[in-house]
Amino acid sequence: MTKLINSTQIKMLALCALIAFTSCKQSEKKEDTAMTYDNVLLQEWTGPYNGVPAFDKMEVKDVKEAMEKGMELSLVDIDKIANNPDAPTFENTIVAMESSGKELDRVYTYYGILSSNESSPEFRDIQTELAPKLSEYGSKISQNEKLFKRIKAVYDASQKNPLEDDQQRVVDLIYKRFEMEGANLDAEKKKRYAEINKELSSLYTKFSNNVLHDEENYVTYLTKDQLGGLSEGFIKSAAKIATDKGQDGKYAITNTRSSMDPFLTYSTERELREKVWNNYYSRGDNADEYDNNKLIADILKLRRERVELLGYDNFAEWRLQDRMAKTPENAMDLMMAVWPAAIARVKEEVSDMQAVANENKDNITIEPWDYRYYAEKVRQKKYNLDSEEVKQYLQLDKLTEALFFTAGELFNYKFTPVPEGSVPVFNEDVKVWEVTDKDSGKHIGLWYLDPFAREGKRSGAWATTYRSYDSFEGEKNVLASNNSNFVKPAPGEAVLVSWDDATTFFHEFGHALHFFSANVKYPTLNSGVRDYTEFQSQLLERWLSTDEVINKFLVHNKTGEPIPATLVEKIKKASTFNQGFETTEYLASAIMDMKLHLADPTNIDVDKFERETLTELGMPKELPMRHRTPHFGHVFSGEGYATAYYGYMWADVLTSDASEAFVEAPGGFYDKDVAIKLAKYLFAPRNSIDPAEAYRMFRGRDAKIEALMRDRGFPIKTN
Repeated sequence: MTKLINSTQIKMLALCALIAFTSCKQSEKKEDTAMTYDNVLLQEWTGPYNGVPAFDKMEVKDVKEAMEKGMELSLVDIDKIANNPDAPTFENTIVAMESSGKELDRVYTYYGILSSNESSPEFRDIQTELAPKLSEYGSKISQNEKLFKRIKAVYDASQKNPLEDDQQRVVDLIYKRFEMEGANLDAEKKKRYAEINKELSSLYTKFSNNVLHDEENYVTYLTKDQLGGLSEGFIKSAAKIATDKGQDGKYAITNTRSSMDPFLTYSTERELREKVWNNYYSRGDNADEYDNNKLIADILKLRRERVELLGYDNFAEWRLQDRMAKTPENAMDLMMAVWPAAIARVKEEVSDMQAVANENKDNITIEPWDYRYYAEKVRQKKYNLDSEEVKQYLQLDKLTEALFFTAGELFNYKFTPVPEGSVPVFNEDVKVWEVTDKDSGKHIGLWYLDPFAREGKRSGAWATTYRSYDSFEGEKNVLASNNSNFVKPAPGEAVLVSWDDATTFFHEFGHALHFFSANVKYPTLNSGVRDYTEFQSQLLERWLSTDEVINKFLVHNKTGEPIPATLVEKIKKASTFNQGFETTEYLASAIMDMKLHLADPTNIDVDKFERETLTELGMPKELPMRHRTPHFGHVFSGEGYATAYYGYMWADVLTSDASEAFVEAPGGFYDKDVAIKLAKYLFAPRNSIDPAEAYRMFRGRDAKIEALMRDRGFPIKTN
């Protein structure tokens, strides 16, 4: 998942969509640009590697002043463009916009870290105060009539006399986004549009903070006699977390996926599994002041009202017009084509699990908090595959080396650790590497890794950029980061992760490689198409299971011995195991996202809607959605994935089909010719080419859903 914010987006999207982070330089100096700002968050980045963020000097107390000053300076830039007496041209309007707001861009880098990686009650108060101000700032740009008049003039002229391809793409994207944000509305509707954006910005912040509250405050403490089934490493980590929380002698299960998932998989304490399960899936749904159901209803109503001002029937119709799917119907058709096979597989999986429970005389009926536990038993029985045994060969340090090896083979990149202390970091856990071309030694950028869960860090895994590549004012080096929530081990212990977590690690690194390999001229061309940008990262997951990675980097954490060939064979045979669970929990969330935004929100009861929709879908009672609605941050803490969560499935069709291109090649997944095409057509262009056309350039045709069904072991319908 990408988590990307900057002022360029606000200028074009009024904080309604989180697309791709772009860091912009400025060609025309403002009168006060030369001044030295006292506030460190506004200051130009200095030091090695063409300047880096001063994370070591970042303080919450500086945020409010810096953000307000950054907005002020950015609006000065915009006013100069809008009031330019010269006739509108690509250079004096579009390029000038691409160059604007560099101070605010810098502030947003720190703001993103404080929001996602280092949050605190103090920062959340500031965030709540700033949210409506940021929305107003965005509206001042998206509704600037003089500015849009100039953009439209350049756009209209380009329709008669097309510009160079990359210039035309920038103009088309900027014009379309202003149009989607209400630039063509009359004054009264613009006023209401801005009011809605302001209301939504506050609701998004509150939603996110409510979820974070429940993650931080629902901790399950175990005693020594409640540790049955748990691994030694997990127990040591849980003990340390409990001690850090002032509960010495106990063992803490935190309310995050990285803690919940292994506990539900291995704990023999069924009542505690139920408690941990309920804590996790009830985030934002505890009928208290942090409950999100009413917030969601308000968000849905405001989103519908806003797009109705633009003449659209619903939010989904508005949102998908510039995505690969184009319409909600196309997205739903894909999801419903896979849904029957997914729930049918769940039925088979539950039957297998119930049989194991019966054989063990456990005297239970499979419930959601049993699914992971008994699925693991079935895995061991069917494939003689023990996930805990596999984890012994999945060390985080070695997996990091595997990432670097893959990047070297596909993109010719070399990763070298920077000397400790030479690049500022925001937490002692963060490590930094320099990225260079293996042959020429050319500096490409820096890669930051923030791997461990901690209080104040949002759950999940994501990638972001602090500086993106573009070349319109000279080539920029890239500053990119990956962020995970692995449970920090006890001192001296290796970080061991599950196969699923290792897959996610590769996935997020795919986003980073997408950033590093970008070859675009203008910042806007770094923006993403949501149902396409997950494709590159999902594709990179495939290299984890290649023989080259397995044989080089999967070694036992104690003995150093390579993973046995017999265990590898078991892993590969079990590759489609539990696909019913994985596909159904994801699809349920994606379908719910779409249906919520297609429904009439007038008197919507969100909790009731969720229950009734799942019943209509025939959702198996033995598992929940991956993200229940009250904590579905992808969709309700912002708009990046709103009616776009289906995009993972859309991207997975591309992924499965593209993978077969490597399988068919003489060199397999390391075929040099296919790798060159991969970088050239699927990674380097970013959004400078229509995604569908870019894929056809790589594959020679459109992607086919049959590849996805084969990957998941689902039956393929034949006409």
